[in-house]
Amino acid sequence: MTRYFTNEHEWIDVDGDTATVGITDYAQGQLGDIVFVEVPEEGREVSKGGEAAVVESVKAASDVYAPVTGTVTEGNAALTDDPSLVNSDPENSGWFFKLTLADKGELDGLMDEAAYKDFVASL
Repeated sequence: MTRYFTNEHEWIDVDGDTATVGITDYAQGQLGDIVFVEVPEEGREVSKGGEAAVVESVKAASDVYAPVTGTVTEGNAALTDDPSLVNSDPENSGWFFKLTLADKGELDGLMDEAAYKDFVASL
């Protein structure tokens, strides 16, 4: 499985044509305590860079963008009952949604972990 990152602080794990999407530890730290998450419904088409989910914290509400184009296969239902999973485990059990990739070529514009760490360090 390969993990990529966006400059909007989303991560995407890719395994074949399937991907899991969430926000990075940096992003959840900037947001503060997460109080609500709205994940996309199964079957929803999302476009690269388009709004896919919503996360609300005590500080602000933010959109979560789709790192790639695809069809949502699952939203993380656990976040409805426990949105704080995004704070406690943002890059594992705090994932937002899974999707089927429409175009693997869209992954080419994303950062690997080393490039993302350099990006965050420059902020």
